[in-house]
Amino acid sequence: MKKISVLDCTLRDGGYCNNWKFGKSNIIKIIQALEEAGSEIIECGYLSDINQYDEDYSKYGSISQIEQIVSKDDADKLYVCMINYGEVDLDALPDYGGGCLQGIRVVFHKDKVYDALNYCAQIIKKGYKVFVQPMAIMDYSDEEVLNMIDNVNYLKPYAFYIVDSFGVMKKRDLLHLYYMVEYNLSDEICLGYHSHNNLQLSYSNAQAFAEIPKSRDIIIDCCIFGMGRGAGNLNSELFMRFLNETQGKSYQILPLIAVYDEALSVFYNRKPWGYSLANYLSAVYKCHPDYATYFEGKSTLTIDDLNSVFNLIDNKKRNRFDAEYAANIYAEYMGAQSIMYKNNEKFVTLVKERGILIIASGKSTIYEKNKIDAFIQKNNCVVISINTDNDFYHSEFIFLSNKRRYKQIDKSLKRKMIITSNIYCDNPYMVIAYDNYINNISGVEDNSTMMLISYLIDIGIKQINIAGLDGFSTDLDNNYADESMMIGINSETVKLRNKGIAKFIKMVNKKVKINLITEDNTNWRKYV
Repeated sequence: MKKISVLDCTLRDGGYCNNWKFGKSNIIKIIQALEEAGSEIIECGYLSDINQYDEDYSKYGSISQIEQIVSKDDADKLYVCMINYGEVDLDALPDYGGGCLQGIRVVFHKDKVYDALNYCAQIIKKGYKVFVQPMAIMDYSDEEVLNMIDNVNYLKPYAFYIVDSFGVMKKRDLLHLYYMVEYNLSDEICLGYHSHNNLQLSYSNAQAFAEIPKSRDIIIDCCIFGMGRGAGNLNSELFMRFLNETQGKSYQILPLIAVYDEALSVFYNRKPWGYSLANYLSAVYKCHPDYATYFEGKSTLTIDDLNSVFNLIDNKKRNRFDAEYAANIYAEYMGAQSIMYKNNEKFVTLVKERGILIIASGKSTIYEKNKIDAFIQKNNCVVISINTDNDFYHSEFIFLSNKRRYKQIDKSLKRKMIITSNIYCDNPYMVIAYDNYINNISGVEDNSTMMLISYLIDIGIKQINIAGLDGFSTDLDNNYADESMMIGINSETVKLRNKGIAKFIKMVNKKVKINLITEDNTNWRKYV
């Protein structure tokens, strides 16, 4: 049986989790940990002409910049980087001159396969070990794979890869591709496997790939703690231990665990990666994982909704994430229900005569109950709760724009519900147009409180009193008065949403007087 090598791509694929900003000291720690662990191939990051070099990022503009980080001369290690096809001017790429960066991985889309292979040929001529990596190989027909292999055999690169870009492969798919490639690829070319974990099959598929008797060297990609976009990648520490136990390897696992603890755990805590139902659906629909990240980040869609939204994505758009297209799909879906204005005139008259108090979902509605009760008693205003029937106050209405929250609420209360048109309810008090009241402020585009404020401004309300607009905290226990509303949220999203609230309130203060009844308990005030 030929040699099995591990290629760790934490500094490249893991960079999707932190925008490649690992910090210089962490980059060095990660490389040293991989060296100590015994990883045969270490990917140092992305090489591209569009990168502005910063030593804290694992994105580079030249080979020399990478070699400033990777200075160790280790004959047992192969150091590589990745190029997205076309992002490096090959006329400016120096010939390999014996430096520590010996390998270049070229990744490309199906519509560029032959141009990319010519690109690879030019890099091979410059003396580098080239890895040919067609993205989303499951989208190729068998005939297309075999035609590509014929051209790859002519090039004689260092490695050819089976790339499961969207984490859709099952064992039978991998074995089918393996045998097709194995019997047609030139013997001297290594065969690699790169997976994503959307269906939680990276580990089992990698085991199957490693255990097949082979006539060639193979390479299997992984990342420390599975660090990678969306559902993440194969875990280096798990797979190396498996190889120790089954293939007679002697990888050291402790350096990987230690460097996660010392350098990578902070990134996981800020922006977790790993399995989710949204990532599962992105695999089912063979979509780019950034669609899952985008739609899941809205926090307004149930799993049924996510399934429906993925089903709306055009087949031609699924392989590459298009943020504008995703936003249009989301808006199309959320505005799909018929729009009713039942009771609108009656409601407008009511709030203009009595004034209004919005009870948002923050925990200050508990802590400052006496203050809020006194305000309601003194002003006799119309009380509207956001996304829940507040247990602490008598709310005349409940405003709902979030389908997830609507599914949680007692439907016997529908006669007091004011809902947006993305929610179907057979007989609510009133429905307003969802599309009319979303905004363009990142983090709060369709925040329920912001949407209600926008609607109240639209109907001519001059003062809006609000209690419980606390914003968000990384301590989940402090986010909602009603614990059943709790949803996991990472620190980046907390900051984005609090900044968004501050920006929105500052903007609408020019149109309406915002009176915060519980203003001392806000997490967003510092951004105003």
